Amino acid sequence: MCLAMPGKVVTINKEGNSLGPTAKVDFGGAIKEISLACLPETQVGDYVIVHVGMALSRLDEEEARKSLELWNELNLLNAEEKV
Repeated sequence: MCLAMPGKVVTINKEGNSLGPTAKVDFGGAIKEISLACLPETQVGDYVIVHVGMALSRLDEEEARKSLELWNELNLLNAEEKV
């Protein structure tokens, strides 16, 4: 099964790498550098779905919020199972 995480773009490097522009994306406090090769028109403040270090699609802030809430609920469930 593959999982894709939503995150908020905080900076963009137009120079990027050999694949194209890159961005630093905030995943609830964890900042990761990802490729924007599939979404070069992405801007700072956009929310993107990321899988294996690549932004696959953009989503609006409301959809991102809902998705992040579900991830947080799953994390709480996992924590309760470990007790």
